[in-house]
Amino acid sequence: PVGTNGSQSRTLSFSLGGFPVWETAWMWSTVPLCSAYLLALLGNLAVLSVIGAERCLHTPMYLLLAALAVADLGLSTSTFPTVLRMLCLGTREISLGACLAQMFFIHVFADVESAVILAMAFDRYVAICHPLRYPSVLTSSVTTKICVAIAVRSTLVQFPLPVLLTRLCFAKVSELSHPYCLHPDVIKHAGLDARISSTYGLFVLLSTLVLDLVFILLSYFLILKTILNTVTWRERLKALNTCISHICAVLVFFIPMICLSMMHQFGKHVSPQAYAFTANLHFLAPPILNPIVYSVKTKTIRRRILRMLCQ
Repeated sequence: PVGTNGSQSRTLSFSLGGFPVWETAWMWSTVPLCSAYLLALLGNLAVLSVIGAERCLHTPMYLLLAALAVADLGLSTSTFPTVLRMLCLGTREISLGACLAQMFFIHVFADVESAVILAMAFDRYVAICHPLRYPSVLTSSVTTKICVAIAVRSTLVQFPLPVLLTRLCFAKVSELSHPYCLHPDVIKHAGLDARISSTYGLFVLLSTLVLDLVFILLSYFLILKTILNTVTWRERLKALNTCISHICAVLVFFIPMICLSMMHQFGKHVSPQAYAFTANLHFLAPPILNPIVYSVKTKTIRRRILRMLCQ
């Protein structure tokens, strides 16, 4: 590091954390994590290949599912390299540039996934609350434009975060809480001049993930209101059954994200193991579980994947 004053320095690297006992039990961490990443990779690639091959699945709901699979692949691929590098090689140090680049891609793909889940909630709202207008409101062309808009918005909103961090001075000992770089984790090691970057990070969180969650809950409030107004329980269960996969995606993505955010804000005495478990649950559970849930609930995808496995 190049010194700037007596207490702080312009750090050129960070020390990754999250696995404090890897030296004695690295195999117990490496094998499950590698297996989890491989399962996420194969599952999402299978979903993408099935949707691409089956023309009957080129509909708004499945185009959004394909976008969700892309976001899951990006999210797991952004986090896994440094995890594997630390567990297998014992290398904890990561340069400032590599850390900020990884942070940017992690937050972009997390933002994309959140927005895609919101778009899927809107899809379910229109399909259940306004079924006659569904074919005209959500077409394949409109869905494609929504996906492009989500990608552009996420990139533009997240881009200032690493740029602002490059202008800060960090503490001499900058040991992160995770085996990858996250903005709330990195910003904790900055000095008093981090108010602008910290404020913008909070603005990004509130205007993306939190706002998406609010609109998702609003969509399901309107969906539940419509379902309860239907005549028979059979119709209610049938309508609710079309939302089960999406509800699982919402819970798997947002519950660990909320827990991790609360830890960063208020968990000053949280153990490194708790940080590692919650972060890995947030970034690995959705890429693994989403393809499984949607494959189980969708006959066409399930049959096509089973056919691929048999071949």
